Amino acid sequence: MEYALLCASAVAAGAVNAIAGGGTLLTFPALEMFVLPEIANGTSTVALFPGSFASVWGYRTQLPACKRWIGWLIAPSILGGGLGALLVGPSFRFIVPWLILSASVLFLFQPMIARYFKAQALQEPTPGVLAAIVALQFLIGVYGGYFGAGIGILMLSTLSFLGLEDIHHVNALKSALAFGMNAVAAILFIARGMVEWPYALAMAVAAIAGGYFGARLALRIPAAVVRWIVIFIGFALSAYYLVKEFILPLM
Repeated sequence: MEYALLCASAVAAGAVNAIAGGGTLLTFPALEMFVLPEIANGTSTVALFPGSFASVWGYRTQLPACKRWIGWLIAPSILGGGLGALLVGPSFRFIVPWLILSASVLFLFQPMIARYFKAQALQEPTPGVLAAIVALQFLIGVYGGYFGAGIGILMLSTLSFLGLEDIHHVNALKSALAFGMNAVAAILFIARGMVEWPYALAMAVAAIAGGYFGARLALRIPAAVVRWIVIFIGFALSAYYLVKEFILPLM
């Protein structure tokens, strides 16, 4: 039953990550039922890593439209992911709800912000805007390497200002960058002995299936529906962590 529960969470997480991110919210609590929190964190990252690759493969026809931005943003993603994996500790969890909530609000109002900054959002980004996005991508990588729940929300919020009007192209770019930061984080978690391998291997197979079919499903959903799925997941994630970290301890 424990393997059935863990694999079901991995299938769902792979699909959710392909659409909007946040799959760690499903795998981490499931793993935490059977192993220590820090082991659950590392195991979850390693288990979902193959699903990240499957998502990239699922978006393979969309990747050529954003290959230029992959070149700009893959390095800060990898460097940030490595730093985040090395900073795993108890204090950062208190920042998680506010990061995800801020990103969700930003994505909710992104169309209005894009209209206000029309020159930057719908055309070639200026050097200043591009520099800001690169810097933010590094910070997102740090968070992604540390825990990762909601990195899709954070990236979709910032990457929307690169001039990629099709949300599926933004999703493809997000998947490629998440693959980079997850790869280095997984390597470091393995090196630090923070992986429960029997669980990780079983969940990895399940996450591959979820990631691939989630990506293909996302391509068939209207862009407006995908946007609202992203918004819903973001607010659900932030509510979960706010209750867990700030309300339940007072009860």
